[in-house]
Amino acid sequence: MLEGNLVELGGLFGAAFLAATLLPAQSEALLAAMVIGAIASVPVLLAVAAIGNILGSCVNWWLGLQVDRFRGRRWFPVSENALAKARETYSRWGWPSLLLSWVPLIGDPITLAAGILKEPFWRFLVIVSIAKVGRYIAVIALADSFIN
Repeated sequence: MLEGNLVELGGLFGAAFLAATLLPAQSEALLAAMVIGAIASVPVLLAVAAIGNILGSCVNWWLGLQVDRFRGRRWFPVSENALAKARETYSRWGWPSLLLSWVPLIGDPITLAAGILKEPFWRFLVIVSIAKVGRYIAVIALADSFIN
């Protein structure tokens, strides 16, 4: 049973990590299903999903730091238009916009823009962690409402 749980938790970690990168993915449905199915304790599921998602956002921040080096490469998943829009939004709203890092479609480019605009990593990590953990707590609460 422990082996199966490790595989399932690894899948959750992977889904959460990918969902936070610029690649199209999502992890909320998987987390909700794992809560409903009692795959592991809620704190463990929250920790695994949050750590994966936060690390995925850290990859975006790092890519932002490297954007001039990677821009124009075929594999780089952000268009010049999207890059300009993210940079403009982040310039206008600054680090508080990282509280929206959990929002689908706009959150990932915001974390990339934070790297482009050289947001200090410590502040990036704190704000993104608050946003990501908060979102997963809401998902867990919603899933839990189906159980009870």
